[in-house]
Amino acid sequence: MTLLCKPLVARRPGAAHIAAILSACWLGAAAQAAEGARVVPPPAVDERAAQSASEVAVLAGGCFWGVQGVFQHVKGVSSAVSGYDGGDKATAHYEMTSRGDTGHAESVRVTFNPNEISYGRILQIYFSVAHDPTDLDRQGPDEGTQYRSAIFPANDEQASVAKAYIAQLDQAHVFDAAIVTKIEPGRTFYLAEDYHQDFLTLNPTYPYIVFNDLPKIENLKRLFPDVFRAEPVLVRSGHS
Repeated sequence: MTLLCKPLVARRPGAAHIAAILSACWLGAAAQAAEGARVVPPPAVDERAAQSASEVAVLAGGCFWGVQGVFQHVKGVSSAVSGYDGGDKATAHYEMTSRGDTGHAESVRVTFNPNEISYGRILQIYFSVAHDPTDLDRQGPDEGTQYRSAIFPANDEQASVAKAYIAQLDQAHVFDAAIVTKIEPGRTFYLAEDYHQDFLTLNPTYPYIVFNDLPKIENLKRLFPDVFRAEPVLVRSGHS
């Protein structure tokens, strides 16, 4: 498992330790470029007409810093919160999840208005910009099942839409390899620690963010200009 830069936020090491970790960050990021975005077609099957003004999607696609950052810049999204999904409440903590044996994946709970943006459109951004759905148990420099590509549907309709969309993209050979995204229903989302929330916005010069996540925001702006919002909706603004 590649720890790279993340231990910095969990504790306060000395200056020498910080320098060593930052050096590893720069070298690791240079050796492994951030996942590239690509245009993917919209889903042929989407949810039925919205029955309410609020809906939740839980998505995992590598480190939650970048996935949260992407959806915080999407119009129609009222909240994007980092957390853990796939395991038990007792192990829903960063230090434990980082071992890779808890069943959890670093995930983001996206709350959105389906009258403004559909669940299918959320998935289109997820597959196109937020991560590479063909990487098994890894994203960028991070490796382990906690970084897997996974969708945690809130109901049967979401599961059906996600399954149909994955089949559609695979059949069209949109990616160079098969999509490995798992659909994992019936799981519970647990909120991550405060220091993980809004991490991209609060730490724009952090090497991990610079190399792995800021390009995702630029790709969102370039590929989805109609839903891009310049000002992110932040957890610390009371929207969680």
